[in-house]
Amino acid sequence: MLARVLVPMDDSALSEEALRHALDAHPTAEITVLHVVGGPSSMMGEAANVALADDPEAEASDHAKNVMARAAEIAAEHDREIETEVRIGHPARTIVDVAEEFDAVVIGSHSGTLAERLIVGNVAETIVRRSPVPVTVVR
Repeated sequence: MLARVLVPMDDSALSEEALRHALDAHPTAEITVLHVVGGPSSMMGEAANVALADDPEAEASDHAKNVMARAAEIAAEHDREIETEVRIGHPARTIVDVAEEFDAVVIGSHSGTLAERLIVGNVAETIVRRSPVPVTVVR
């Protein structure tokens, strides 16, 4: 039995399925939902708001509000409580770093548009290759 499971979530349907799977497959484990807000990069995008904010941590938490609210709804549907965490950084690297503190990672197979996956790369693929703990990929 796993004691601690990390579930990285974004605003995709597959990340919601990953959380549902983790809650069902690991009924006694502590589940932590992690949302990573991209840090400053040459592509910037929505990370620009976080990078330029007076309080980047508060801005990141605000950015993650909808994802965390949805995670709480899913946990409530399963009559479970979850922990939540928001980090700023490169999603794949941050998830791999945080994974060291857990027994396993459960992640959705992909998210974002085709263009985002081609340019930024597939986060799930990177997690599978580099995670220090077992990874379950949910489709």
